Amino acid sequence: MFRSEYADVPPVELPIHEAVLGRAAEFGGTPALIDGTDGTTLTYEQVDRFHRRVAAGLAEAGVRKGDVLALHSPNTIAFPTAFYAATRAGASVTTVHPLATAEEFGRQLEDSAARWIVTVSPLLETARRAAELAGGIEEILVCDSAPGHRSLIDMLASTAPEPVVDIDPAEDVAALPYSSGTTGVPKGVMLTHRQIATNLAQLQPLITAGPGDRVLAVLPFFHIYGLTALMNAPLRQGATVVVLPRFDLETFLAAVQDHRITGLYVAPPIVLALAKHPLVDRYDLSSLKHIISAAAPLDASLAAACSQRLGLPPVGQAYGMTELSPGTHVVPLDAMADAPPGTVGKLIAGTEMRIVSLDDPGKDLGPGESGEILIRGPQVMKGYLGRPDATTAMIDEDGWLHTGDVGHVDEEGWLFVVDRVKELIKYKGFQVAPAELEALLLTHPGIADAAVIGVRDEDGNEVPHAHVVRQPSAPELSEGEVMTYVAERVAPYKRVRHVTFVDGVPRAASGKILRRELRAAHEEPS
Repeated sequence: MFRSEYADVPPVELPIHEAVLGRAAEFGGTPALIDGTDGTTLTYEQVDRFHRRVAAGLAEAGVRKGDVLALHSPNTIAFPTAFYAATRAGASVTTVHPLATAEEFGRQLEDSAARWIVTVSPLLETARRAAELAGGIEEILVCDSAPGHRSLIDMLASTAPEPVVDIDPAEDVAALPYSSGTTGVPKGVMLTHRQIATNLAQLQPLITAGPGDRVLAVLPFFHIYGLTALMNAPLRQGATVVVLPRFDLETFLAAVQDHRITGLYVAPPIVLALAKHPLVDRYDLSSLKHIISAAAPLDASLAAACSQRLGLPPVGQAYGMTELSPGTHVVPLDAMADAPPGTVGKLIAGTEMRIVSLDDPGKDLGPGESGEILIRGPQVMKGYLGRPDATTAMIDEDGWLHTGDVGHVDEEGWLFVVDRVKELIKYKGFQVAPAELEALLLTHPGIADAAVIGVRDEDGNEVPHAHVVRQPSAPELSEGEVMTYVAERVAPYKRVRHVTFVDGVPRAASGKILRRELRAAHEEPS
């Protein structure tokens, strides 16, 4: 068993809005959130006051403890206010991908039993359709303004009393993001107030920030990485978050330059752009002090190329997953120059790890030996909503969460993630479940069977590649038709990028698809 070398931190027994904004009065007029496109700024005092007024408005509208509120929005400076207002009113927040189709959104609403939606006017039609499909929605509110819908802006004028809700940080769910875990379709991950807040305290000594530091929030807040690294953590420490709604390289580089960004928390595709794109040379990025990459593995040579080009310490990495609130490992800011290339970091405070044999899961392995990574600590999720069997399969009776990732530890305690047991495809940090795409493909009348795996494209991104068996009645079915069929029914990041027509899908006697055989076929030299 491997234990963190850092001193334990006590559990944070606070609601998440208190854990993050508890020092807002101290930070006062310090800019908390800046719109990276138009410069609109909210101070800490405003974020604190605004979220309390919106909480009062939500409570007056009927939001009660135990309700689930779906927050469906790209990154905006209103997103944190909406999130903390909902938790202060007693709701759990299920965050929704802004590019989700109405059908995908509707399934999440139904599964989470959400009663409220907060969205933005450009996404209103999708939200309305999703609400119709799911049923049970009390009201759709907007962060900005739209005819016929109440706005959070209007709630700032609420004179209703601020809600006083008895929240049990250890039991009550603050966030309900959706994850596919190690396999299968998306499931609601129940993260309590204490789990998220304690994870922030575990990370703080290693990823320090404060007034004067500026981070650029381009990764989505709806994703647990963005929610933690770009919203909760910097706002807890008094840093300034510059918010961008989406990644566009020129806008991104201009924001780093114009807002004098000091820290970047990104995914590997952005590191690739910083290392290789000619546009980078046109901007002054000298304010940057560090870059941390997470959400997917980062090639060590790419990390080195990026840091060398920008004249920065080596790009650090972090490791975790939605089910871990999310962090378990990080390269500390003060150790970036000394960390071995390719490591995802060391265990954070209060966290334990085992590396177990893939052939004999009861056998623990030592330094240098690769096996499945198991994690135990206060940040382990409460469980999957409404799926006790899936929870039991993920977390054993001794509290160890089986990550489905393969890695090894060196003699100094640095973790290296080398592969995945799990079948998930990670496209630019987003999870794509092969089972979900396979189920969709099988609804096409011309498809008899299908299997999906992840393959690397020319940019090094893992993309969905479908292996399709045509129905005898559809001998003319083309790659373009299959790709279009999927594209019309899923969010852009889930789209199938390649199709191979096969005579049959390899399966075990149990019926399970043998994806490793398909992967091996792609890895064979042509």
